[in-house]
Amino acid sequence: MTDAKASNPLALIVEDDEKLSVIFTQAVKQAAFETDTARDGREAQEKLSRLTPALVVLDLHLPDISGATILREIRKTPHLAKVQVILATADPAMADSLEGQSDLVLIKPVSFTQLRDLAARLRTQMV
Repeated sequence: MTDAKASNPLALIVEDDEKLSVIFTQAVKQAAFETDTARDGREAQEKLSRLTPALVVLDLHLPDISGATILREIRKTPHLAKVQVILATADPAMADSLEGQSDLVLIKPVSFTQLRDLAARLRTQMV
């Protein structure tokens, strides 16, 4: 797997909805990121233990381990300290409660263009 040291930084897409995962992956690729995906909280947790992505697009309602738990783990893990996190959720109340821990919050439905453009903006801040 690639990590943030590659020519294009790594983005981890954590989304259990297969169609959204594909859309989010393609949008972030167009913003010049390498991508990897996780379909549930356990897979995200495992990948985050060994990868250092530059960006995580994180759904909050995931099987096994919630996105809120994953976000807390990202924020307290030293090798993930500089990871940018975009929350993508259909739960505005939960998003509001976690807004201070994330870099951006997107309320679903999230458009391809919206995510691509926001990821590209974050990408330029990383360079």
